[in-house]
Amino acid sequence: MSNSSALELAKRLIACPSITPATGRVFDEMEAMLEPLGFEVSRFIAGDRPEDEGLGGAVENLFAIRKGPEGSRHFAFAGHLDVVPPGEGWGTDPFVPEVKGDLLHGRGAVDMKGSIASFVSALHNLPSHLGTISLIITGDEEGPARFGTVALMDLMAERGITPDLCLVGEPTSVNRLGDMMKIGRRGSVNMWITVNGTQGHVAYPHLADNPITKLGKILNEIDAVQLDEGTDWFQPSNIEFTDIHVGNPAHNVIPAKAEGRLSIRFNDQHSGDSLSMLVREIVERHGGELNPIISGEPFLTPPGELSGLIGDAITEVTGVEPELSTTGGTSDARFLSKIVPVVEFGLCNATMHKLDEAVAVDDLDQLSKIYALVVERALG
Repeated sequence: MSNSSALELAKRLIACPSITPATGRVFDEMEAMLEPLGFEVSRFIAGDRPEDEGLGGAVENLFAIRKGPEGSRHFAFAGHLDVVPPGEGWGTDPFVPEVKGDLLHGRGAVDMKGSIASFVSALHNLPSHLGTISLIITGDEEGPARFGTVALMDLMAERGITPDLCLVGEPTSVNRLGDMMKIGRRGSVNMWITVNGTQGHVAYPHLADNPITKLGKILNEIDAVQLDEGTDWFQPSNIEFTDIHVGNPAHNVIPAKAEGRLSIRFNDQHSGDSLSMLVREIVERHGGELNPIISGEPFLTPPGELSGLIGDAITEVTGVEPELSTTGGTSDARFLSKIVPVVEFGLCNATMHKLDEAVAVDDLDQLSKIYALVVERALG
């Protein structure tokens, strides 16, 4: 099968509605693509226990492996089949893939069914004797990510499987295919602040305790914190306030409670726990309570073999020399980085999560060629 098969494979995946958390038909298609290529495919549902209720819903995961000769290297590709809701206002049906001009439209074309299709297409041109190849595919990346890649890693650990190198197919390119890959990501922690006071009449403040005043002092003090100035590979950590809520319908009542929320994206000079301790000290000193939830810790795969393999393949296929970056949000690479060197590289991200999401058909072909070169050289 030629690299042009990436388009047809992408169409098959896009045609399966798989709003996060994803299960079912889209995984049927994935399995049907891989089994003829000699992969042993394992599928399982996670997050369906009674104690998991309210944590994101049941999701499906798929682990596929084609083993090479004894002692050969193991190259893994990771990605997700779940997509964000399409929203209203599309020019096409988001789950009916349509080629218009040079573009393939459909939810997930970029993020990230297109890159998964390109990788599977690349496998058709790779000899089976090269080495071990696996695909780590989840239906829980766009949501809470509690029962996706982490559960797949647990499965791999139970089977004693550890890849030597891992490529995550997130859409990392910016202006053209190949201009950026991600060798790391900042960490993410969200924090909820609650300040309780005493309700009362605004004309008798001495009989009340205004929580808004305390919350204001807390937010001002947090806002004055400069976490760092960045590092060689990471931009400075930043604190952003994302919500203030009181819910007081009366103009003449001092409320009993005020709430705030903030998000911190942080580099490898910090951890989620250290930042939670820093903010908690401020909040509790002013009589408030803090509830932090750490979404992920920062990671960095220093420039080396994997980024070199990917960069060389990109340049050979596209003529572009990629930038090594750690910008952007989080991805499931934050989990995989704990067990294997990982780099993210994929399609142009300009339309991901947007109406009329679309990928250039030629980019699918070129990405497939890049992936094939990377795997062949990593295992050759």
